[in-house]
Amino acid sequence: MAIIAVLGTLDTKGHEHEFLAQRILERGHETLLIDVGTGGAPQVAVDISREEVARAGGLDLAALMERGDRGECVAAMAQAAPKLVAGLAQKGRIQGLVSLGGGGGTSIASAAMRALAVGFPKLMVSTLASGDTAPYVGTSDIVMLPSIVDVAGLNHISRTIFSLAAGAITGMVEVEVPVAGERQVVAASMFGNTTECVKAATEILEAAGLEVLVFHSTGSGGRAMENLIESSLVSAVLDITTTEWADELVGGVLSAGAGRLEAAGRAGLPSIVAPGCLDMVNFGPRDSVPARFEGRRFYQHNPEVTLMRTDSDECAQLGRILAEKLNAYRGPLTVLLPRGGLSVIGALGGPFHDPAADAALFEALRADLRAGIEVIDLDCSINAPEFARAAAEALLQNLRRAAASEAT
Repeated sequence: MAIIAVLGTLDTKGHEHEFLAQRILERGHETLLIDVGTGGAPQVAVDISREEVARAGGLDLAALMERGDRGECVAAMAQAAPKLVAGLAQKGRIQGLVSLGGGGGTSIASAAMRALAVGFPKLMVSTLASGDTAPYVGTSDIVMLPSIVDVAGLNHISRTIFSLAAGAITGMVEVEVPVAGERQVVAASMFGNTTECVKAATEILEAAGLEVLVFHSTGSGGRAMENLIESSLVSAVLDITTTEWADELVGGVLSAGAGRLEAAGRAGLPSIVAPGCLDMVNFGPRDSVPARFEGRRFYQHNPEVTLMRTDSDECAQLGRILAEKLNAYRGPLTVLLPRGGLSVIGALGGPFHDPAADAALFEALRADLRAGIEVIDLDCSINAPEFARAAAEALLQNLRRAAASEAT
């Protein structure tokens, strides 16, 4: 039997959450009703009051409610609720979290859910679940279920959806999750244009007894990798595909934000970094490319994806950015430079082959990189077998260096 937190704005949606809690109880689990409302009194009896939630976040709820600014209250609860539920989960007081919400409720509850670890059961029934859920899900594993009708009263549609939600969250807490093994975990970044390299390196690392988690460098993938590294679930990083920085710098659609390439440095993890796919910026269909880029070199990856070749000036800026990020790394770090091309289409004979632009990146990176960081030049493209082998072997060496350092 598990304890499932049922969190919501119980001043306006109390009866709906009570119905959901009752269906969970019928399935043999306990519930913990948590109120994050900031309007009138809760419609139902609660287990954790809004005042307790606010205190967990160090907030003066009375003062907030007195000002009467709903937006301010929602934002405050979205700061406090994550701290409360993270504490409950850490203490083993809850094994799952479910909520029903409109705009404000979804904002608060999803913020709380994002504070929970990957694999912790979390389900959001929302009026917003059929639109752009990225602001609510972020890089977490929140399950979003469309409410179909507004979360405003009980009717045959809402009862159906809320009952399905009860079945879903109880099923999630009941399922047996494989226990993590004793193998060290490597986070690796990959793109279609570096697939062969990462696949070959992964085979070598797995043969050495490591588990490799591959993240697609599409913006959300890079953010997810950074978050997982922050969570202390990773032992080493194989950051072959740093392409998201090209989108961040130039204005493409797959940026992972300015924090990309920082988590591994803060964590002091053994790392490999390569400038994979920094020869391209990602856009949508050809007609979506901003007019200011007219005259640049493009490659139509598919009807929905247009790639633009980074020029020498942009590559030099990217080299300096990478150096700035890597200079902060505290763990064993090796930088690998593929002199024969940064991607499949950047290799000899490919449409993005531009040795001068690549050289601008390499030179700027080397010029700004602090002393003591190992740099290996390889006279091959990034997808050549020898590059993958060198990356894997360098990471294994860095893991040994880290282990030796810890032992002394």
